[in-house]
Amino acid sequence: MKISKSMEQLKMILSIVLGTAIYAFGLLYFIIPSKLMEGGITGITLLLNYAFSISPSLSTLLLNIPLFLIGWKMLGGKQILYTGVGIGSLTFFLWLFEKMIHFGWMGTFQTEHDFILSSLYAGVTLGAGLGIVFRFGGTTGGSDIIARILNRKFGWSMGRILLVIDIVIIGASLLYIPKEKILYTLVAVFIASKIIDFIQEGAYSARAFMIISDHTMDIADIIIRDMDRGVTIIPAVGAFSKQAKHVAYCVVPRQEIRRLHQIVKSVDPRAFIIIQDVHDVHGEGFKEE
Repeated sequence: MKISKSMEQLKMILSIVLGTAIYAFGLLYFIIPSKLMEGGITGITLLLNYAFSISPSLSTLLLNIPLFLIGWKMLGGKQILYTGVGIGSLTFFLWLFEKMIHFGWMGTFQTEHDFILSSLYAGVTLGAGLGIVFRFGGTTGGSDIIARILNRKFGWSMGRILLVIDIVIIGASLLYIPKEKILYTLVAVFIASKIIDFIQEGAYSARAFMIISDHTMDIADIIIRDMDRGVTIIPAVGAFSKQAKHVAYCVVPRQEIRRLHQIVKSVDPRAFIIIQDVHDVHGEGFKEE
């Protein structure tokens, strides 16, 4: 049991390290050469680099150390353990890629006019890196620690805190970079957010059907027989009619949506159907652990 738990922790740590490596690569290969921006503490490191040519690895480490220590004291060691891994590995890979670029072992993506390519590729790499880090319980520190502390102390929404921090930092960047670069930055941020959601929610998506009908059991029998899919029957009561009903709940891959819909309507054309997106489905007939 202890061995399996240790292996799981090792897997999480290695995944966070991989994610920060991808993220650091995106910053140094796409973001900095094109003078684009980012939010959070990373945005501050970029501003320091653009304004004073301070190394991103050095500023990342110096800005995050006091935040990490405060977070460790106020939030507890276990809660930000993986954040410490993220900060350490991000600092290391920023330093490593800086050295590789300095000695000519790694080039950078530079373009004079077509910054849309830089923003698109930056969004993909940053989103992929952060998505992996977040999926395995880590963060890259910085504003995330601030948001957690303010949330615990004052009950403020973490999402709103992070949004305010990003707005302030990206707004301040107007002093050092053209407003057109801010617009390209927004493209990168949008792409990154979509990639993060994709990785966190899972590459496999399906649809969940909730079926309310007077013939629920008949519909369930046909689904089980003809589609070889499991169905859960949930007892319910109609609020208007006060009559007992049964709700059928079934999850199917996207390619089977039309078939299931046709089965329901063939049995009961008046059936009430709710279809919802579901992600990262585990269990018989889907992904197995």
